[in-house]
Amino acid sequence: MLQPSHQSLQVAAVPAQREPVRDRNQDAPWHTEAVCRRDEAGLFFAPSKEPTASRLSREEAAKRVCGGCPVMVECREHALLQPEPYGVWGGLTAAERRVVLARRRRREVELKKAAHTTVGPIAAAG
Repeated sequence: MLQPSHQSLQVAAVPAQREPVRDRNQDAPWHTEAVCRRDEAGLFFAPSKEPTASRLSREEAAKRVCGGCPVMVECREHALLQPEPYGVWGGLTAAERRVVLARRRRREVELKKAAHTTVGPIAAAG
């Protein structure tokens, strides 16, 4: 069966955050349901010395594929936890994942500081 070209892919409406969908087959790894398994890997990973315009176009096409994927959240979390240094994973490029990770680290530091200041006066009063 012929696959449609990447330029002809339809953009699906994708909510900003999705809950992980894992009620189908809990025994199978999440990536067995990934839409990208039916696509070519070249769409998700950059060739060497790729021109910027080509890279941006390829990444947008990859993100459109991710947008229709039932395991996008699992894929994104995998890429953030590994961390995967290259490619489009869960609808995010490597640069976008670095931003997400930096925000998570800042949030963790802020939460630790808030917990420390909240615990401090209470512990002293006890």
